[in-house]
Amino acid sequence: MADESHVSGALERTHSRRRVLQAAAGAVTATAGMAGCLGRTEREAIPRVETGLEQTIPDGVVQFRRSLERWGYYPDATVPDDVTRDWRLDRLNTGSHTAAKASAVPLPDGGLVFPGDTGFLVALDADGEERWRTGTDTDGRGIHGTPAVADGRVYVGAYDGELYAVDAESGDIDWQTNLGGSIGSSPLYHDGTLVMAVEYSDPEGSTFIVDASDGSVVWEDPQHRPTDHPHSTPAVDLESGRLVCGSNDGILYGWSYPDPEFEWSFETDDSGSNQIKGPIATYDGGAYFGSWDHRVYRVNLADGTEDWSYETGDLVMSGPALDPVLDTVFIGSHDGNLYALDAQSGDRHWSFETDRAIIDCPTVTDERVLVGSKDTTLYALEKRTGELVWTVDNDGNVTSTPRVIDGAIYYAERAPNPPEDGEDASDEGIDDDGGGYKLVAAE
Repeated sequence: MADESHVSGALERTHSRRRVLQAAAGAVTATAGMAGCLGRTEREAIPRVETGLEQTIPDGVVQFRRSLERWGYYPDATVPDDVTRDWRLDRLNTGSHTAAKASAVPLPDGGLVFPGDTGFLVALDADGEERWRTGTDTDGRGIHGTPAVADGRVYVGAYDGELYAVDAESGDIDWQTNLGGSIGSSPLYHDGTLVMAVEYSDPEGSTFIVDASDGSVVWEDPQHRPTDHPHSTPAVDLESGRLVCGSNDGILYGWSYPDPEFEWSFETDDSGSNQIKGPIATYDGGAYFGSWDHRVYRVNLADGTEDWSYETGDLVMSGPALDPVLDTVFIGSHDGNLYALDAQSGDRHWSFETDRAIIDCPTVTDERVLVGSKDTTLYALEKRTGELVWTVDNDGNVTSTPRVIDGAIYYAERAPNPPEDGEDASDEGIDDDGGGYKLVAAE
């Protein structure tokens, strides 16, 4: 771990190529190829609507995107006006696999745990001091899903197909269960069970509900299995009684919940590549997600029909964030833009352009949105206007979802230049040191 008192050249107030695009309410949806090329227009703040909708956060549970609905919404979290780097966790990610990296989650006693594609879970104090380090799939692609923390355990899947329960205090593995070929999604913890999407090499996949106490399988639907690598992370909506998960076959699957029975499937545009790789979020009776068919969707949870879709300039691997105060969905695209879309109509409020693809999920706080980009930059934006607040530059692509914990910001980067097949990390030009970071308010 390397401590740094400041970030040389990393924090900026302006950027020559990034800009905010503003569309008035009711504007025509952007067509493919247009996003990011619409030029600068006058910005108008998204109005506050106060929908009164609330996310479901089980007591004593911390997990990816915070809630069962996977909103990624932290209304009590404050992002500073300026930041500095407090510390770096070295060699968290070293692999060449380009999937989004996992995110840090807090532990009950004030520490946190960082998962990496090295296959290690690393528990730290808030000051960066290492508590324990536990290996999972250390010979493969490691961990790409973000853990759930509950019952004094850290639950996480790895690319060896194992679901692990790790003691949060000691780092000992309490149990592990093999569910399939590989696990790239994040577990969803609810009522003593874990919902998991699992990949097989056929390619095929499945969705499981697992008993969190011992790892035994409670439910699997063998008749309605995602047919191609479900890397997507599932979501639950208690109001509508639905469990939803996407898959590389381009289909969103819907089951009843908590007593799962298959209800419907929704297929995205099958004229080309239409994989659903990113997480799903549920909000106000709809499932929100992106597809490789260049669209962001809202699908009705009751019957699986399309409510609306928005066309971006490239494929969408990012997951959505939902803000009930603005009634807005925030999501990134491979066209380099972060989009703020009206949750009810899909109309674009604004979009903010980065220099490369966005594949992580944005995080929404009290007044700001945090998002990373493959241009190696972490961005903080005003969420109502899309105006740039600050940036932090890194060596590797920022593809993990940023997390705000006690006023600090934690995130991870991909290794800047990891070894490919047949290469050795010691070869000249190889840089396989992708770090985990803590940012704090600048003095």
